[in-house]
Amino acid sequence: MNDHRKQKSVNPRRSFIVGFGGVLAAAAALTKTTFGGGLERKSQLVPASPSTPRYAEHHIPRDSVSLHVEDHGSGKPVLLLHGWPDSSYLWRNQIPLLLANGFRAIAPDQRGFGRSDRPEGVAAYSLQNAVADLIGILDALGIDAADIVAHDWGAAVAWQTATAHPNRVRRLVVLSVPHPLAPYTLRQREMAWYQLFFQFEGIAEAWLQHNNWALFREMLRSNGDIDRYISDLSRPDALKASLNWYRANLAPRLPEPPPKLPPVEAPTLGIWSSNDDYLDGERMKMSGQFVKARWRYEQIDEASHWIPLDAPGRLNQLLIEWLG
Repeated sequence: MNDHRKQKSVNPRRSFIVGFGGVLAAAAALTKTTFGGGLERKSQLVPASPSTPRYAEHHIPRDSVSLHVEDHGSGKPVLLLHGWPDSSYLWRNQIPLLLANGFRAIAPDQRGFGRSDRPEGVAAYSLQNAVADLIGILDALGIDAADIVAHDWGAAVAWQTATAHPNRVRRLVVLSVPHPLAPYTLRQREMAWYQLFFQFEGIAEAWLQHNNWALFREMLRSNGDIDRYISDLSRPDALKASLNWYRANLAPRLPEPPPKLPPVEAPTLGIWSSNDDYLDGERMKMSGQFVKARWRYEQIDEASHWIPLDAPGRLNQLLIEWLG
């Protein structure tokens, strides 16, 4: 494993679970489960108590990549998938509500982000690998099927998982990103200029970091966890790893027929926000035609692309309605 994949986040990242009354270092027990290839899953556990929900941190190996996974509570499992440039910390406003309603909230840092490894090479960040990561997490935790709540690149992974592994997805909630076969609109092509910019390896990284991350800050328009993002992306090769998601999956290609994907069999809730500057809500509306099961579309007004942060109350209400 390369040194840059061993780096820990420079953030003073502490799970908010400590706020429930559990101090991680004081009560943790370390368990190890051996997987194929001589790798081990390491789990740091905080036992449940009347005032402290069960909590564990796992480091799950998948194809020589260690995936950091937060595992909160017990009950019906819900997998929470973040996108760019986030980490599992995106879901801090949703996890307590899920726990209070009897769910088990599982929030990984996707490869290249947060405390997970940052493998070398563009191909490592293909959606095929990301889907395999998700299935690997479910397998490692002994979960046959789970609900999935996903945002941004996490939503792209969730759509692909629901089509390729329908038996592993019970219910689906996708935020911001539509089904991959939803027709492109002119507005979407205009909004997605940054996806082409990100293809220029080295140049994109230099411009995003230039002058104290001025362009990065401008692109995010004061939305999201900007200071946290900059801290995380300032680690060795972290920015490059995050942009490799775009290079692996959205590189310009010659025209070709769309892929043939089976319809989504899981009941699906699609959510878009009216102040999203990167994605056209019309494509989310059209995603219902690719869902065989029950489909519902919801629009959250006056929220930016980062729905979990801007509209936690409304999102939480929709999650309990849909998953409950």
